Amino acid sequence: MRKLFIPLFSLAVLVSCGTAKNAADAGATQTSSAAKGDKAFLAAYKEIKAEDLKKNLYVIASDEMEGRDTGSPGQKRAGEYMVNYYKGLGISYPKALGSYYQKVPSDFMKKRGGGNLPDSENILAFIEGSEKPEEIIVISGHYDHVGTRNGVVYNGADDDGSGTVAVMEIAKAFQAAKKAGNGPKRSILFLHVTGEEHGLFGSEFYTDNPVFPLANTVVDLNIDMIGRDDPENRGKQYVYVIGSEMLSSQLKVINEAANKKTNNLELNYKYDDPNDTERLYYRSDHYNFAKNNVPVAFFFDGIHEDYHKPTDDVEKIDYNLLAKRTQLVFTTAWEIANRPDRIVVDKK
Repeated sequence: MRKLFIPLFSLAVLVSCGTAKNAADAGATQTSSAAKGDKAFLAAYKEIKAEDLKKNLYVIASDEMEGRDTGSPGQKRAGEYMVNYYKGLGISYPKALGSYYQKVPSDFMKKRGGGNLPDSENILAFIEGSEKPEEIIVISGHYDHVGTRNGVVYNGADDDGSGTVAVMEIAKAFQAAKKAGNGPKRSILFLHVTGEEHGLFGSEFYTDNPVFPLANTVVDLNIDMIGRDDPENRGKQYVYVIGSEMLSSQLKVINEAANKKTNNLELNYKYDDPNDTERLYYRSDHYNFAKNNVPVAFFFDGIHEDYHKPTDDVEKIDYNLLAKRTQLVFTTAWEIANRPDRIVVDKK
């Protein structure tokens, strides 16, 4: 997650959004596709496993990746691993893009305060929907971190290695469903963005140069740090969910219903408070979608003692909790992908 605050003059004012009863009822009614009795859903859901998340994270957050700084050789090695993973699953890239890579030019980042960062890449994998392929659900996470400092590797296992492997695992689950003849009705874009730590550059480049029209983008479910706990919630089965009711009266309802039908985590909305001094709604990649009127939900574990330190290592990840949070995002995405109607955008 980006450490520096976005300047206040660029921020919209957060507003507290209540959920209308009729919208809640409508959202709850349409959650049947994620019911525990749905065999197609359950079969895909069970594909998300703690041991597989751990296997991938031990690679993504290894010393070999040199902290995955934007455009660095280590980040490119991490990207190659991810691309080969998708190839192995039989998941391709968007046809319009022509590859898994969307170049994010150095000049683009430099003009936005990125200094002399080299060219980098967003990585995109794509599963086309069976009935409404033009409607796109984005599941995002940044795969960059802060690199190596004074010879010490900052591995970023939680930030955002955890989100990176969660996106990969969710893709595996959707692909398993597709191979079983139960692919999503709407299309799913698995978006790994670069340059987050330096200024949300990769997600800004994508929303400035979308492969699919933003008008057709239904939601962005953004995953940034979901493998640890913070001091306030030590030992709890929880996750922070940020921004889920800022633009749509239905997204929060759908996510809560998905949670109740699966692991029933404690959903913490602390950072939706308009008076949140951390201003986390603006500090990860979902914000570039939200400012373009795309509903978002940001899944987050909090600011813990190893945040942006060289001690953010794979041995400290709670893999069972990481799996549960990943399953929640998958279940939410499954419902949005397969419900009859696109979720509404009815708040500003």
